[in-house]
Amino acid sequence: MLLRRADISEVWTQAWPTIVAMLSYTLMQFVDSLMVSVLGPNAVAGQGNGGIWSWVAISCAFGILALVNTLVAQRVGAEQHDEVARYGWAGLWISLGYWLAVLVPFAFVIEHAFRAMGHEPELVALETSYARVLLGGACITLAAKALSNFFFGLQSPKVVTVAAISGNIANVVANYAFIYGERGLPELGLPGIAGMPSFGVTGAAIGTLIGTAVEACIPLAVFLSRRLNTRYSIRSRWRPDRTAIVDVLRLGWPAGLQFANEMVCWALFMTVLAGGFGNEHMTAGWAAMRFVHISFMPAVGLSTAATSLVGKHIGEQNLDRAARSAHIAVGMAVVWMGACALCFILFRHELTAVFIDADTAADSAARIRAIGAGIFICASIFQLLDAVGIVYTGALRGAGDTLFPGVATVVLSWVVIIGGGMLMMRIAPQLESIGPWLAATAYIVVLGVILAIRFERGGWRRLHLLNMKDHAGK
Repeated sequence: MLLRRADISEVWTQAWPTIVAMLSYTLMQFVDSLMVSVLGPNAVAGQGNGGIWSWVAISCAFGILALVNTLVAQRVGAEQHDEVARYGWAGLWISLGYWLAVLVPFAFVIEHAFRAMGHEPELVALETSYARVLLGGACITLAAKALSNFFFGLQSPKVVTVAAISGNIANVVANYAFIYGERGLPELGLPGIAGMPSFGVTGAAIGTLIGTAVEACIPLAVFLSRRLNTRYSIRSRWRPDRTAIVDVLRLGWPAGLQFANEMVCWALFMTVLAGGFGNEHMTAGWAAMRFVHISFMPAVGLSTAATSLVGKHIGEQNLDRAARSAHIAVGMAVVWMGACALCFILFRHELTAVFIDADTAADSAARIRAIGAGIFICASIFQLLDAVGIVYTGALRGAGDTLFPGVATVVLSWVVIIGGGMLMMRIAPQLESIGPWLAATAYIVVLGVILAIRFERGGWRRLHLLNMKDHAGK
């Protein structure tokens, strides 16, 4: 298929602000890890474990809310402007309901989950405090995500980009205040804040929540602005629209299941399988994973751009252009993640050392660097197929094809990540945590191939979401 300059320009115009926006939450987690690393290896592990298990609970809603992007984009493409506001509000109502029904109760039981994993009491305390702050304020996180997807579907990603940059600046400032307090950072000659208590790992969660609140307020202000209200009647459509909410849930639950299931498997992988070899393996794993997140989040941004553009072009009934948009996004992701793979190989020891505190014992630090270097080799192997799988998932979602990717992810993650990881621990215990990482590598490679085949076979061309009955309060 011939790729046109106009298509490439369109994808990049939609993608670059989306990439910046999608990097936001990951950068907050990265900064959290970096800033708590001066408190010792346990702080890095506690922040990582608390973050991923809170993310497990949040991720299902994130997957569901991704369909706000699809439904808005298709209606923008079809010029059904009177339908757009319904799905923005539906995302916000789903966010509130999910927070009350799932995340608040989960915050009360998460400490027992960490204890059941057999973690040391000191680590459990750090994990629990970090997770509970994030879960308690997750209504803000979900609202920010719903609004982000609304603007992605509206083909206005720059709103989200400005919000993401502002949120990350606020996160760094709040982190410094709440993590270090009066202590400051004497290692770098930076003063503390007089009278401010030091909250450590908990302070990192508070900083993230403050950053997320800033990130939510900006798109909310634009969402309710006079300009958008004049065009889409935003303010008058605020009441819960049962049909719109059901549309998002009906189409979004496979994506939610896919996302949540994958996060559960990765959380078990990081805290039980690979993390089961001790705190040094856990610290090395999180050091590597933070850079892996940075490597694949631009691909997630390209995936979100693919969702928006595929949805828009399907709304315009231009299926060939929808396919071209997906192919260009895949190509961009492969180039980026290929460059990351090269960096992982060349700088595997130095990247791991970024998260090792200077006060860590020399033998322990050397051990963490060696473990992290092995993990980076695994990460370099799966980078290209990870790019393919991530972007094609977004392209399929833009067409409304969410069930097959969801089922494929669920089956493969449990069979290959969990089953394969346990098998490697049994048949090759001498590899320690690298054994489970090899299983995870196999999962990413196989899933990428399957999703590429799914898209290229073209079944998504026969889906017709715009034929759904849109009552719009009728």
